[in-house]
Amino acid sequence: MASAQSSGGGTELGQFLRARRTQTRPDQVGLTVGPGLRRTPGLRREELATLAGMSIDYYVRMERGKETRPSPAVLDALARALHLDDAEHQHLRELAARAARYAPEPPPPRSRTVRPHLKLVLEALRPNPAYIISRSMDLLAWNPGGLALYAGLADWPATQRNLARYFFLHPTARTLFPDWDELVRGCVARLRSLAGTAPDAPDLTHLVGELLLKSPDFAKLWERYDVVGRKRIQKTFHHPQVGVLTLSGQSMNLEGTPGQRLGVYTAEPGTPDHDAMLLLDAIAPEPARHRDMKREQQPHSQP
Repeated sequence: MASAQSSGGGTELGQFLRARRTQTRPDQVGLTVGPGLRRTPGLRREELATLAGMSIDYYVRMERGKETRPSPAVLDALARALHLDDAEHQHLRELAARAARYAPEPPPPRSRTVRPHLKLVLEALRPNPAYIISRSMDLLAWNPGGLALYAGLADWPATQRNLARYFFLHPTARTLFPDWDELVRGCVARLRSLAGTAPDAPDLTHLVGELLLKSPDFAKLWERYDVVGRKRIQKTFHHPQVGVLTLSGQSMNLEGTPGQRLGVYTAEPGTPDHDAMLLLDAIAPEPARHRDMKREQQPHSQP
């Protein structure tokens, strides 16, 4: 099982290269495979080294985390050999930059504080479901529909409400999303990308460690080391209270915050989806901060 942490920048770089190598088939890069059983999934180390125009020795050192200062030309050659897309290529560069400067920079401070004017924005977006999440997907603030859209999430204490935790550990999530498999692949890819360049950040290591222990599905996806997930503009919910609704989603970074993002869903007025969204906003409980505070003060177990 993959670890939630790495022992150094070179280790993380090596893990990414190994994951991409073992998931790249020879035929994808123009290699002809002879008869017989291949014991290595994907490309062999020597095959990738040859494709990238470097010595096998040098590549093996990189994959084992012992070579921490590859040149830009080496990184570009590996990206071409592995057919990395732009986002994966950029992630490779970021991992190499981190490996070169290790010891690491201190992780940014974690904060669950949401500025008052942003809470007003959430209220102004009603009846559209909206919420604010941290970079590690903690749910920090929401309007009624924004919380109720994720059926059953309100049953958890406010400090445990995290979308990644919900997707993998809440029993309702798999029935709420008809495309759950695709959804969680994108979720893990986002966390993998963040953790690759800030593996010592407490908010990420705590969440990843928990999910590695509690969810075999998460552990398998984490091992793949995908850093790019397919982003869908529309998302369908099989909601137990308002039925099936398909909403258009949009998320955006919030300036002047420690990595917080605003997520909002919309539907075309006059459509059944919009009617269902209106109903969700109407039946969702109004925010009750004093109730959440009281629940947070009581001892509770992890979900």
